[in-house]
Amino acid sequence: MAGSKTLGMFRKLPVTIEAVRLDKQHEIETLEGTMIGEPGDWLITGVAGEQYPCKDNIFRATYEPVDSVARTQWNSLPARGCAT
Repeated sequence: MAGSKTLGMFRKLPVTIEAVRLDKQHEIETLEGTMIGEPGDWLITGVAGEQYPCKDNIFRATYEPVDSVARTQWNSLPARGCAT
């Protein structure tokens, strides 16, 4: 990086989001344009109301359930190992 001598390390702030696991393909209008959510992906609603799909393996590595409804959904659905 031009002008940088060292890179700092940063941690994502803990933010609670809403999400639902998709059971069929969905076209989702995101801030970056139209994206396709596939069955098994999660549809995330961010803190500003924006929506975007997230592959199951990335979602599980990034988020954890925070209430009983989310824990039930998390535990009742098999993880899907997606490449992206």
